Amino acid sequence: MAELGRYNTLTVIDELPQGIYLDDNEEGRLLLPRRQIPEGTKKGDSLNVFVYLDSDDRPIATLQRPRVQLHQAAALEVKEVNRTGAFLDWGLAKDLFVPFGEMNQRMEEGKTYVVYVYLDNTNRLIATAKLNRFIKDEAKATWPGAADPFEQGDKVNLLIAQRTDLGYKAVVNNEYWGLIHESQIRTAIRVGQRMDGYVRRVREEDHRLDISLEPLGHVRIDPVADKIMKKLKDGNGSLGLNDKSPADLIELHFGVSKRAFKMAIGKLYKERQIVIEDNGIRLATAEEKVRSDLKPTPKTDGKKPAGNERNEKKTFSDKKPHPARSDRTTSENKAKDTKKSEAEKPKTKKTVYKNPKAPGGKTLSLKK
Repeated sequence: MAELGRYNTLTVIDELPQGIYLDDNEEGRLLLPRRQIPEGTKKGDSLNVFVYLDSDDRPIATLQRPRVQLHQAAALEVKEVNRTGAFLDWGLAKDLFVPFGEMNQRMEEGKTYVVYVYLDNTNRLIATAKLNRFIKDEAKATWPGAADPFEQGDKVNLLIAQRTDLGYKAVVNNEYWGLIHESQIRTAIRVGQRMDGYVRRVREEDHRLDISLEPLGHVRIDPVADKIMKKLKDGNGSLGLNDKSPADLIELHFGVSKRAFKMAIGKLYKERQIVIEDNGIRLATAEEKVRSDLKPTPKTDGKKPAGNERNEKKTFSDKKPHPARSDRTTSENKAKDTKKSEAEKPKTKKTVYKNPKAPGGKTLSLKK
């Protein structure tokens, strides 16, 4: 059975004056009006069609592309308001109905509102402005042991839904609420706008999503670097911005933070694609690229380069001795030198005189 509000691939089984019929399995067949039949279509061909209800609430196929599908959110314009509700332009022949009970405030013709599409209890496709009934606050696993739906840095699809005191609330992947903080907004955005974003953080305390409009970390450098190179090439090869330029001026030209801009030009400089000057940046010439490639790199052999003596460690002999320790050492050295000099003096020979009268032949030693 074909699913209402979705695209279905169905097979052509018959052709009549009003159009061709597609096989809907157990439910029978679906009509694709004659004016929408692609040229050369024949029995047995498969077509990817969107299925919805016509004005008589009968399933019908179309090759037109609606602005929103079942279980999705979108910003749609009100075409008409009557006593039963509002009718929204979603790109198909039959407008999308919003009952008064599904409005946060009475809708006005010509204005745009963010709505969510679902099937009511009578199996009709209708829209509601009460998004909180379908959009979840907590981005966490639906059952124990399962992985959480998001990790930091994941790329997501955003629909800007509401302005708040903290920034903007956005519908993330048609299923979860995310908050874009004011500090993360560097380009003009509006309610109803679709754009890509990135999960900046999944809060541990409540599993809610903080969203960034820029890629996180080094992932964001390449797109910014590409923008810088494009602007340089489209101009005269120079740009009056560098790493010292004001942050608001950088945001005006590139819609990114100053930090992201500095990282991008740093990457381009290392790749020798640009030259950073005092008043801005410019494209590197071929001669400058070649000169950078040929510039020798000093060899250090694992040692510090010569001429950088002030960074070298002082040896023991270079250290100045402590004053008190120096005096004590000097006196000790003097004493040692004195003993040494005395030891080195030549010894004097002794003259021995014998006393013939002394019994036992005792002698008397005298020094000269």
